[in-house]
Amino acid sequence: MKQSHRRVIIADDVRRAKGQVVVPAGTIITPAARDLAHERAVTIVFGVVQHEEAPAVAGGMQGQLSACDLASRIDHTNLSPDATASDIASLCAEAQEYGFAAVCVSPIRVADAVAAIRDGAVAICAVVGFPSGAHLSAIKAAEAAVCVREGAREIDMVANLGWLKDGQWDRYAEDLRLVRNTIGGATLLKVIIEASALDEADIVRAGIMAAQSGANYIKTSTGVYGQARLEDVSLLRRALPPDIKIKAAGGIRTVGQARAFIAAGADRIGASAGVGMMWERCGKPH
Repeated sequence: MKQSHRRVIIADDVRRAKGQVVVPAGTIITPAARDLAHERAVTIVFGVVQHEEAPAVAGGMQGQLSACDLASRIDHTNLSPDATASDIASLCAEAQEYGFAAVCVSPIRVADAVAAIRDGAVAICAVVGFPSGAHLSAIKAAEAAVCVREGAREIDMVANLGWLKDGQWDRYAEDLRLVRNTIGGATLLKVIIEASALDEADIVRAGIMAAQSGANYIKTSTGVYGQARLEDVSLLRRALPPDIKIKAAGGIRTVGQARAFIAAGADRIGASAGVGMMWERCGKPH
């Protein structure tokens, strides 16, 4: 397995330290590790040059986006099992009216979304293995293939959380690679790791291995079994290569929340409350 392009120090590393931690230049120190080092008077020493923070783009310009501009970062979502064809048509109409990045729908509703969005201005995203991720890899791959064949340009795949908690990292990676190889490189792949159920070390490892297995995005959560947390987004942004993006989803319902997640490093926001966010600050479609 190819190693990460950078090293990450987490709280457990500080707990094991005696007096100081010596790390290579460019090492990422998680927020929890920094706090614990300060609490325990542990000195972090860098080998060559002073440590630099994660890329400023994670919390700089993105955090200054206007409320209306947030629309281009939102995946407008309806994954309700009782969503009707009419509900999906409304979802798509709203996405086009407000300029959302994508609509996110269940596999059974991809064809309905394709029929409603004909100009391609809004991407169609389908979930795979949703919501548990506890599906056979071959089933996930087959489901993803059907969604792409029907017109989905993006796939939000739920990782097998049980394998992550078991430490079955090879099976986790193979699960992702099978889906990636099946859908091809032109389709955007987002991997949902349910970060709130993992510790810092496993969040970092799950994110890095997903990137190495072909993911374009790491997504924090399904919103069913876990909610998005700012600290998880910040941790992932510090650990991941700059070209790997982050999607925060689960419980994000206001402009303030969305902007906070973007400032922490999220590139996309998954939300069913996108229209409410637009009316909260814009007052009307733009």
